Amino acid sequence: MSDLTFFTYPSCTSCRKTKHWLKANEVDFEERHMFRETPNADELKKILQLTTDGIDEILATRSQTFKELNLDIEDMNLSSLLKLLSDEPKLLRRPILTDGKKLVVGYNPQALSKLTKNGQLHMSVS
Repeated sequence: MSDLTFFTYPSCTSCRKTKHWLKANEVDFEERHMFRETPNADELKKILQLTTDGIDEILATRSQTFKELNLDIEDMNLSSLLKLLSDEPKLLRRPILTDGKKLVVGYNPQALSKLTKNGQLHMSVS
């Protein structure tokens, strides 16, 4: 099992670019379909703790789902927000990658390089 978890959605362009980058750079990762294996509230809390901009970093405010819900997230407590994100994974930006210590949201080759530079996430050659 890899230390890097890659939450993805196959039809997402940024997800496909990120997966291509990971494979081209021989990075080992555990792939999880964002909508079939949605991060649970505990996982989302850990992801949120790794953000630099808080909820704004992982929330897809331009998504149709977010617009339709017409919510003021500022008025929500943390547990309600985490439950909402777990119940409605379309509200999450994609892809989300984490090794438990660092976080990359979206396709960002520079951030991916920093995330994987310690060498521990590279595939072992048999």
